[in-house]
Amino acid sequence: MGKAQRWMWIAWPAFLVAGVMEMLVFAVVDPGDLHWFGEPVAMSRQAVYTLAFFVFWVFAMASSTLTTMLAMSPFEVNRCPVPPDERPRDCARNGCN
Repeated sequence: MGKAQRWMWIAWPAFLVAGVMEMLVFAVVDPGDLHWFGEPVAMSRQAVYTLAFFVFWVFAMASSTLTTMLAMSPFEVNRCPVPPDERPRDCARNGCN
């Protein structure tokens, strides 16, 4: 399994979740009514939608990343990426795969 495939396992579901969160949140919240420290937010509605989508996406990616990391087997975590015949002599993993 390649790194690109693993990143797609993280990014694609997170993208879908961010889209759903965007719809759910802004079905209830009007970006024009938002305040930050008592002051109205000085951004357009589209800017608020865009920023919120990326924030939702980042949080969903963090969740997906944690899930992917926890799903790794001990072999995947502990395996040395360098083939045994190419490891330096003082490598602690010499003799182990």
